[in-house]
Amino acid sequence: MNKNPLLNCDYEKGVCEILDTPNTESSVDQLQDIATDKIHIIYYTDPICSSCWGIEPQLRKFKLEYGNAVEIDYRMGGLLPSWDIYNSGGISKPSDVAHHWEEVSPYYKMPIEGGVWLEDPLNSSYPPSIAFKAAQMQDAKKAINFMRITREMVFLDKLNITKDENLEKAAELAGLDVKQWKEDYESKAQIEFKKDLDLGKQLGVRGFPTLIFTKDNEMLDVLYGFKPYAEFEQRVKKIKPDVKKKAYSSEWDQLFAVYPTLTTQEFAVLSDISFEKAFEKLQNLTNENKITRKKYKNGDLWILNKN
Repeated sequence: MNKNPLLNCDYEKGVCEILDTPNTESSVDQLQDIATDKIHIIYYTDPICSSCWGIEPQLRKFKLEYGNAVEIDYRMGGLLPSWDIYNSGGISKPSDVAHHWEEVSPYYKMPIEGGVWLEDPLNSSYPPSIAFKAAQMQDAKKAINFMRITREMVFLDKLNITKDENLEKAAELAGLDVKQWKEDYESKAQIEFKKDLDLGKQLGVRGFPTLIFTKDNEMLDVLYGFKPYAEFEQRVKKIKPDVKKKAYSSEWDQLFAVYPTLTTQEFAVLSDISFEKAFEKLQNLTNENKITRKKYKNGDLWILNKN
């Protein structure tokens, strides 16, 4: 089995697990303040979770088609507290993760470069997690953009997202009030992150991605690990059989208007075409100077050109 026993990310399971999470009974005690007419999805993730990067195509399509029926609450799970507590299975240092990231990239059809673990390794995933909570305290939508930017930084551009300059740059690019973000990052966001960790333990979250589907303060279903898009749909329809799927335009300009950066696999899933056809179409758009292609060792990122 292809597994990284350090971060315990197994692409055959499609999940990055927490090694020391105790088995607990699921609890709804802390769901009382999130009652809503929509299906509320508690999404446990982590900035360096390769399986979470792998489900971005499905998640982006899910938001377009079922955004009117669901709301997704991003929570941070704390995948890598510190290297000091990881030393097992022959994995004991950051460079050991590099091969794993290179290995999962073709499996998910998402570009991932492991070079950050060789060139400027992260010592923990806690700083970018706290930084996300600081962004979330300010603006939920901008926080999701912030997460996307930091993931592109670490998975594609081999940037250490524990460093203040990289996190601050991400906050700026996400359109956040950087001064306020910095204040929250250094204070209140740390408390919010701790709340996420505590709730995750109470809910029995043992790895990422974990999407907990709730309605009327009741936990109804869980999607655990990398799954095809059909399983996202099945869970919504099971909870709300009369749910209406929203039609959206798959024209390239409309997709890039919503998501200014797309991988080839994301464009393929959103356009409902093959990976090969998606690449051909994106390359033609690049030749027409509509978008820009950023080439990586394990794939491409396509960026909308600004007028």
